[in-house]
Amino acid sequence: MAVEVGNPAPRFELSSSWGEQVTLEEYRGQGPTVLLFFPLAFTPVCTNELTTLRDEYETYAQAGARVLAASVDSPFTLKFWAEHLELPFPLLSDFNKETARAYGALHEDLMGLKGVAKRAAFVIDREGILRYRWVSEDPGQLPPFDEIKKAVLESAAT
Repeated sequence: MAVEVGNPAPRFELSSSWGEQVTLEEYRGQGPTVLLFFPLAFTPVCTNELTTLRDEYETYAQAGARVLAASVDSPFTLKFWAEHLELPFPLLSDFNKETARAYGALHEDLMGLKGVAKRAAFVIDREGILRYRWVSEDPGQLPPFDEIKKAVLESAAT
């Protein structure tokens, strides 16, 4: 079952491309968290999504937001890809698919691949409450970045 806006966001602990364990709890009280899910590293649409975030990262940082992006790829793959793209935020490995499932952002079957993250975006406020949710069944659709930024700014202002 998917988490709904206004409810507590599911907690997680995931390995990052920076070689650290990242939890949602460590961001409590610090401002909004943007959590994105993307299907697979090194694919064209996912590359476009993450380079767009990289290029607009300062907008999120100025609002005090933390940006995290997760997929079911291994932490080793994500480390290499994050370095290649020169990302200023960590990529998180949800290799066991628990977090994507908890957020309602998991394709059980995508073109014959079992358990691939959906393209999804969530904004979580400093208290751990979900303030924005967007989940796409279409892996070729980019997230609505303007809506995400608006949700971040609204969450940062409260």
